[in-house]
Amino acid sequence: MTNTEPRDVVRRYFDALAAGDQDVIWESWAEDGSCWYGGDLPISGTWQGREGVIDGFLATAFAHLDPDREVGVRITNVFGEGEQVLVEWDSWATGRTGRPYQQKNIGVFTVRGGKIVEMREYADTQHWERALVADPS
Repeated sequence: MTNTEPRDVVRRYFDALAAGDQDVIWESWAEDGSCWYGGDLPISGTWQGREGVIDGFLATAFAHLDPDREVGVRITNVFGEGEQVLVEWDSWATGRTGRPYQQKNIGVFTVRGGKIVEMREYADTQHWERALVADPS
């Protein structure tokens, strides 16, 4: 039986992201879950529904990464109270631009019934753009 405690659900989700386990990623999200990312990037805005989060937000983010190079994510801190979980993590990759991406992120997750129903992610959007989108000047 899978643990449905909010902190465990979020940790399992991050383990699945790191391992590329699409089944667990899918199972982690509620059907009507939503994801918000700030800024003015291809991944910015609110993504609605499990399909929107996985096939939209995550797919768009990963489409900017070089699939032949290492892509990593590592949790550095987890705080939880009730259904709310705050996670700090490091992420790294090489963009299709050829430039390195190294980011410190924070996400606020809401978990109900063993599923992620909401995520708000905060990160250095200028770094994301410089590393993964913008043409070098």
